Amino acid sequence: MNEETIAAFRSALRGALIERGDADYNEARKLYNGMIDKRPLMIARCADVADVIAAVNFGRDNDLLIAIRGGGHNGPGLGSCDDGLVIDLAPMKDVRVDPTTRTVRVGPGCRGADVDHATHAFGLAVPTGIVASTGIAGLTLGGGIGYLTRKYGLTIDNLIEADVVLADGSFVTASKDRNADLFWALRGGGGNFGVVTSFLFQAQPVDMVFAGPVFWDLADAKQVMQAYRDFLPNAPEELGAFVGLKTMPPCAPFPEEHWGKKICGVISSYNGPEEEGRRAMQPLLDKLPPPILDWRGAMPFPAMQSLFDPLMPAGLQWYWKGDYVSDLPDAAIDTHIAQIAKAPSDLSLMHLYPIDGAVRRVGGADTAWGARNATWSMVIAGIDADPGKAGDLARWGRAYWDAVHPFNHDGAYVNFMMDDEDAGRVKAAYGENYDRLAAVKQQYDPANVFRVNQNIRPLAA
Repeated sequence: MNEETIAAFRSALRGALIERGDADYNEARKLYNGMIDKRPLMIARCADVADVIAAVNFGRDNDLLIAIRGGGHNGPGLGSCDDGLVIDLAPMKDVRVDPTTRTVRVGPGCRGADVDHATHAFGLAVPTGIVASTGIAGLTLGGGIGYLTRKYGLTIDNLIEADVVLADGSFVTASKDRNADLFWALRGGGGNFGVVTSFLFQAQPVDMVFAGPVFWDLADAKQVMQAYRDFLPNAPEELGAFVGLKTMPPCAPFPEEHWGKKICGVISSYNGPEEEGRRAMQPLLDKLPPPILDWRGAMPFPAMQSLFDPLMPAGLQWYWKGDYVSDLPDAAIDTHIAQIAKAPSDLSLMHLYPIDGAVRRVGGADTAWGARNATWSMVIAGIDADPGKAGDLARWGRAYWDAVHPFNHDGAYVNFMMDDEDAGRVKAAYGENYDRLAAVKQQYDPANVFRVNQNIRPLAA
């Protein structure tokens, strides 16, 4: 490349092209995970589809490593790269709700809060994650698990179509009727197949929910996890509830007498009236000692989605490890409790998100997502604000995972995997669907242009 080539690229964009040395470069390259420090050669902030096509063609023709950034929330920082081109979709944040068809058109730069805000006015929601700052694009392409999953399925189970810019710069729409093989692969296969420039979702009826956390002291954790394990299969699907091990945040509004305590929590959201929500949870609570905190209440669904965002601002240090889990025997519970006791920071945690209900009513081969037969998706997250603790967070996360992994599947949710996983883990994440994914990759991206991801290699590679 030379200055003339770069100038021509800049003039082809409606959005900004940011290079090293530009005043806004350091701000533009920041990622949600402060542990990741990457220095791309340039960042193309795309204003529209034409910008994305220009960026893909420029990166490919100049043999640049290409990273695709949506909301920038990706744990291992796969929305950026060193010495390459970042295709930044953040400016593409339109959301359009059609209340008649209950569909939602979402731009790839949107985060969960953008979608929740737009849909809530119509008494609707798209099943997404549990943190409002999460980028919709990465969440969707990886699968999408949240409070509405048990009733309405994964985010990908509510995806109707996607517009995609392919590695050769062409533009296609993928749906069950058009480019059906690509549509199949996009539903769980990550950013391996192209740059999605628009998502069309089916929205679901969601308005007020009865929701919030219930916390017990760690001394009660085994009883809580056992009761939750036995309660979940028979719980109403309107109740989305996950169990977690963590530390009581040492800050307001949490009760000061419990600051810094290791705790076990059940965080739930019931899509319906308070009376029904209380009735749905009561069989679990009846088996347990009184909690140290019960903050459930009626609230708008977007409020629940964003409830914990203030504790997780952008720029913290994150180290994630994940697994799919089918069973939770008492020995595994004991191991979890022993490991959380060694947590290196107040924000470090373990969550088990349920995979059942509507998720299981989709066939294992119907989408690329490969864990329809699991019961939970587990995440271990070492989190702290201090960059000096990065090593401790990673060591704890790996040690915790080493201890509990013998109880779990070989594969994990790709959105909970760092970039230090071996290739076998990616294959295990997709199980019997992997070979078909590799064939679709061969068809749509044979040169593996889109490889800054949990990579699925082309079949011929």
